[in-house]
Amino acid sequence: MEEFSIFNIFTLLGGLAFFLYGMNVMSTGLEKLTGGKLEVALKKMTSNKLKSILLGMGVTIAIQSSSAMTVMLVGFVNSGLMTLEQTIGVCFGSNIGTTFTAWILCLGDIKTSDGGGVLAFLLKMLKPESFSPLIALIGVIMIMACKKNKHKDIGRILVGFAVLMTGMTLMSDSVDPLAQSEDFKKLLTAFENPILGVLVGAGFTGIIQSSAGSIGILMAFSKAGALTYGMSLPIIMGCNIGTCVTALLSTFGVSKDAKRVAWTHILVKIIGTIILLPIIMILQSALDLSIFNETVGYVGIAIMHTIFNVATTIMFLPFTKQLVKLAHIVVRDDKETQNDEKRTLTGLDERLLKTPSVAVQACRTATIEMADLTKETIKKALDIIMEYNAESTEKIIENEDIIDRFEDTINGYLLKISKSSVTGSDSRMVSKMMHCIGNFERISDHAVNLVESVQEIHDKKISFSGECRNELKVITEAVSENIDHAFEAYNLNDLDIAHKVEPLEEVIDNLSIELKNRHIRRLQNDECTVELGYIFQDILTNLERISDHCSNIAGILIQTDEKTDFHTYLADVKENDETFHIEYKKYAENYFSLLDNVINK
Repeated sequence: MEEFSIFNIFTLLGGLAFFLYGMNVMSTGLEKLTGGKLEVALKKMTSNKLKSILLGMGVTIAIQSSSAMTVMLVGFVNSGLMTLEQTIGVCFGSNIGTTFTAWILCLGDIKTSDGGGVLAFLLKMLKPESFSPLIALIGVIMIMACKKNKHKDIGRILVGFAVLMTGMTLMSDSVDPLAQSEDFKKLLTAFENPILGVLVGAGFTGIIQSSAGSIGILMAFSKAGALTYGMSLPIIMGCNIGTCVTALLSTFGVSKDAKRVAWTHILVKIIGTIILLPIIMILQSALDLSIFNETVGYVGIAIMHTIFNVATTIMFLPFTKQLVKLAHIVVRDDKETQNDEKRTLTGLDERLLKTPSVAVQACRTATIEMADLTKETIKKALDIIMEYNAESTEKIIENEDIIDRFEDTINGYLLKISKSSVTGSDSRMVSKMMHCIGNFERISDHAVNLVESVQEIHDKKISFSGECRNELKVITEAVSENIDHAFEAYNLNDLDIAHKVEPLEEVIDNLSIELKNRHIRRLQNDECTVELGYIFQDILTNLERISDHCSNIAGILIQTDEKTDFHTYLADVKENDETFHIEYKKYAENYFSLLDNVINK
């Protein structure tokens, strides 16, 4: 048998590189494939601890990374989407879910015979060196031949998995010569000291920032036949501590509660090791358990990895409140806490960009918040047309400044998301958000314009006639209804509601023309002053523009989801669509009859 040499070390490091790269490719593909389902699932968090654990397990298995899961939770808490208490159960589940990778790696330890038969063939096909090339081939074909992004993502997952397993095979093969090395066996005796094992496991995992990579290397070394259960268990515990480094690095510049998420993750691992390791050592010494002196294999390592994480979960589950208190002791509150909350007003956090599908959903939440604030602002502006209110006027101007900041923040965040690789549905959502937030901001500008017109009337102590006020009441009711349609269509992503906007927008345009003609007649008959006429025209123009932006919002939804040019769509529905004409007639009869009542009065 060949001796262990520098070239074996090169192969080991190369295998580790393949392993980590394959894990990264597979994880990224899985994240994209899940789309916004991760964020939706996590936002449905309940106080039920079991559901939280199962959710944490499911998401971690889906994205194949407990570190990514923890970083995601840090981002959610920093964004205000989740509370610290809600993340505890998810962290427990994530710890258990990360052991799934170790069980996959156990395929490399399947024993095969040289004989024939179906069973021998099937067993051989389960070995990574047998199926990895085939999976890689299928993955590459899917990436090159498929047109849908979803299918390409599946291909990337397959290629990532094949690269990962190839890396594991390379690492295993590189350490084969160590089986006969007496020097290696002497070196391993140092790991009979459990504290050293914990420190080495934690240090190495902290460097490569992947517990799966560390467990993979440990499995590879177990092939040399010199590792025992007693040596491996402390190293596995250390690997679990070391994987928290990624979460800790993600806490720079975040809120106190977000830092506590990472520290809770670390505390569970450290305290779990401090409690369980001495218990195991005492049991080993008192009962003289021979299993700890037996040679460990892939399955043994996977079992210990799973038992440690399940045991810590069972141990800490009844004490989640105490964990939260301990996290508050480690990360104390100070005056910066309030400032942190202000900085994350829209619930956006750059850490979420590592999972683009989650970042898209977080941005969607922020745009809905912006839409709600815009709707509240414009409704206040419509109200003060009828009755001036100084407090509402001040609030409208204050809200407009906030909406401007919302637009800048969300636009910058969306630009960062657009540089990432996102799914087709997420890409369409990003496009809708980019177009709609501009319309939200412009509507808030028109709200301020309306305030300025009303403020001028108030300051000059002039007023419209009763007839003019009633006419304005009719058109503001129509605009208010169209605002309801457009914003509800956006928030619910409902195309049926979106299709109601344009018929009403046409009616509002015609109402505006009619009101302008009536006002001209009043001016000609000296029933109104020129000064009031200008203000009246400004108000009507702003109301028209608001309705136009409502039409733009609905049009963006229709154009993006129905994949049609909106201007072509408008020309077509106005000419040929019976539903459009029915809706238009209904709105026209309603609002023009209200206008006729103004004349009769």
